[in-house]
Amino acid sequence: MSRPGFGGGDLPAVFPDWSPYTDLESAARAYLRDPDVALEALGGVLRGASVLGFTLERFVNEVNGVWQEVVVCDGSRLVLWHGEDVPPGEGPPGSMTSSLRVVPVSSVTEVGCRRRLFRHDNGEIRVDSIDVYLLLTSLDESPPGEESAGGPRHDALRFGKTLDDGGAGQIARLEEFARLVASVVGRPLL
Repeated sequence: MSRPGFGGGDLPAVFPDWSPYTDLESAARAYLRDPDVALEALGGVLRGASVLGFTLERFVNEVNGVWQEVVVCDGSRLVLWHGEDVPPGEGPPGSMTSSLRVVPVSSVTEVGCRRRLFRHDNGEIRVDSIDVYLLLTSLDESPPGEESAGGPRHDALRFGKTLDDGGAGQIARLEEFARLVASVVGRPLL
């Protein structure tokens, strides 16, 4: 099974599972289309810092092609890499953006984690999706004119996994990542 890819190529509809890999490089190489681009960008910021946890995301967008994201926590920072294919007509064929964002953990004011549970007939409970948000002290960049509609909103980082999009392993790894970030929020940095 495949979905039409950017530039006429086919991309698998189900990407390989990164959840069995405990180290960032192996997980990125198993899951991302452009692991070298991501790892080079992240490595330039991490510079040997310990990676305490990470989460990965990838999907195919009907307009832009492949969208990829890596979020790493080193205990004091969240380092986010995002790669996305450039839409047709906005650059030469095969163009993509690569962006990096560094967020101090001290700017995370709230960590939320919502799990959707399914109860089997035998009473066994299974987690079939998870949504995680990290509320930041920075303000969301909203288009002009929308600020007055409800006032400024705090920026948030949002992540989600389902059984269909990632599977049980990635759901568990995202929950683990949320717990890691929650454990370092509000603690003094050494």
